[in-house]
Amino acid sequence: MSTTNTTNHIGRKISRIRELRGMKQEALAMELGVSQQTVSNIEKSASIEADLLAQVANILGVTPEAIENFSEEAVFNIINNTYNNTSSDNSTLIASSVNYLPTFNAAEKIVELYERLLEAEKSKVEYLERLLKDK
Repeated sequence: MSTTNTTNHIGRKISRIRELRGMKQEALAMELGVSQQTVSNIEKSASIEADLLAQVANILGVTPEAIENFSEEAVFNIINNTYNNTSSDNSTLIASSVNYLPTFNAAEKIVELYERLLEAEKSKVEYLERLLKDK
């Protein structure tokens, strides 16, 4: 039985930050220019090279130090302090929640996204039609 200290397991920290950011291994792999299996191996590693750590940190939108010092407990403390209010008065919670409301019309953004996706599909069809005509 091994008695090594695994509290600073960089791979697990990368995995957890990636999950919290809503990113899949495949997306991280694509950004790094490696296979999904390589990302899986990185996340199983207790430590990784500094330059690779810097690349991963940049993709995840954090600093290498943030990965090295990542604490899930700290994340949950921040969430609890932000959304939990032990007093009977919910005014603090309501006031802090106002800052998280979007300042845009969600329906307009959905329509805008749909139009961009439709335009991308049209350009793909045109490209494929040109390829067929050239044959």
